[in-house]
Amino acid sequence: MPSDDRDDDAGECDVSFVVPARNEADYLRGALASLTALDTSYEYEVIVVDGRSTDETPAIAREYGATVVRDAGSSIAAARNLGAERAAGEWLAFIDADTRVRANYLTELLGFVEANGLAAASSYCRITGPRRAKLMELTINHVFSRLERPILPGFNCLVHRRAFEEIGGFPRVANEDTAFSRSLARRFPTAYCPTVLVESSGRRIAEQGLTGTLWHYLRLDLERLRADY
Repeated sequence: MPSDDRDDDAGECDVSFVVPARNEADYLRGALASLTALDTSYEYEVIVVDGRSTDETPAIAREYGATVVRDAGSSIAAARNLGAERAAGEWLAFIDADTRVRANYLTELLGFVEANGLAAASSYCRITGPRRAKLMELTINHVFSRLERPILPGFNCLVHRRAFEEIGGFPRVANEDTAFSRSLARRFPTAYCPTVLVESSGRRIAEQGLTGTLWHYLRLDLERLRADY
């Protein structure tokens, strides 16, 4: 049974950030520092879902005042769903441990969804790392964002709690954020804010190369489609 640091008397807030993390001590500090530096009047909380880390991940999360929820580490979809279950916010913001949000993230993105009557949104991003990471950045910003049912990457996704719960959260399938985005967009309006509001690591591209990374996501999506049909 997962356990956590949550105070049972914790009140509701505007936004809950959910950050899955397993042995992310090298990156998590940067992500949490960026959340601490948000320039906003919205009330928000940070929940780090720890997937049985053996490094300093939980200690770093507590250092920054985050609630630590301990998870079995079965999948990133399960971790995100568990974080959402324990969250108090009207809106859920999913980022990864190697993502840094810009100071205007909440003010800009919440203003965007409210002005456009959206149930969920992502924003343009910057992918750091090798030069070839820029192709992935361009794909997210100018391909994913223009699809009839936009793909909202798991490292940068804001969704209203009601919409999240109505579709059952992230499905436990390969390429879960693509499946989640498509399911969400079938029932609710979603879109991209055309402002760069996050930076995320291109470490997978650095480790596997651009071709290897694209194949990784293609293979996961093919597995997901096979499971669907």
